[in-house]
Amino acid sequence: MKAVVMTRQGGPEVMEFAERPEPVPGPGEALIEIAAAGVNFMDIGVRHGTAWTEMPNPKILGVEGAGRVMSVGHGVENVRPGERVAWVYAPGSYSERAAIPADALVRIPDEIDDRMAAAVMMQGLTASHFATDFYPVQAGDIALVHAAAGGLGLLLTQVIKLRGGHVIGRVSSAGKVAIAQEAGADHVIVDTEGQFAKKAVRLSDGEGVHVVYDGSGPTTFQGSLDALRISGTFCWYGPVLGGPGPIDIMQLPKSIKIGYAVFFHHIRTPELLRSRSARLFDWIIDGKLKIRIGGEYPLAEAANAHADMESRTTTGKLLLIP
Repeated sequence: MKAVVMTRQGGPEVMEFAERPEPVPGPGEALIEIAAAGVNFMDIGVRHGTAWTEMPNPKILGVEGAGRVMSVGHGVENVRPGERVAWVYAPGSYSERAAIPADALVRIPDEIDDRMAAAVMMQGLTASHFATDFYPVQAGDIALVHAAAGGLGLLLTQVIKLRGGHVIGRVSSAGKVAIAQEAGADHVIVDTEGQFAKKAVRLSDGEGVHVVYDGSGPTTFQGSLDALRISGTFCWYGPVLGGPGPIDIMQLPKSIKIGYAVFFHHIRTPELLRSRSARLFDWIIDGKLKIRIGGEYPLAEAANAHADMESRTTTGKLLLIP
């Protein structure tokens, strides 16, 4: 079968479309014919060498996707051959086929196609965690969402609005404003220099926002602090762009709460994975959550997808199609 492997750490040029051995499902695994694989910043982090360092090269990239069960290994009872399934974390998803632990799979409803299912798993579950677990948004809360026109930002904005919150979105160019507004952002700030805080405070009646969701790296950290109100909450995520450096807790302003949100805590058991995924699917079926697929690439062009994502010019979710 064909798969996308990284041969060493580096830029997109280290990715190769290569022949790999056919996977065989072991006990507790299912063999999946992959219909679509999601592209995530996590994959770029792996390529840069910030994750999966214990796995030798060459290794197959990708963790998210959707497809059809071809066969199952011993002891698998929750999925059957022929069923369509999706997953949020299964290393080696940039491939035509993969053997995936059955407990990591969720069934896809008939109303949702494979591309949509692959596009919502990682970013949808992350958005759900941020707005319902890490900081349970309440009616009337004001949230500042960075990268509001990206795949995660668009879904996070919609989940916040579903819970009755208001959204101030930050985007990097004027061309992304309408996309963020279409997802429900009440206000959109165009900013590339980290000079957004004063506008966010002004748009929140001079008090500052209740919560800020920031995965944009160190350049926005201070601005996000400044945008918060007294006792506000800072949700930090996104390890690929790096952290803000050492923090003196005695210098944190306005009694704020700050934390690092990890989506795995939202789906830490197979039961939670299935229930959280089912809620996402229900929102999509009911028309409450809209998925924007910003680009589809042949599997062989995964390097182009990575280059486009790193350029920060894309919007919505990027997919690879075997």
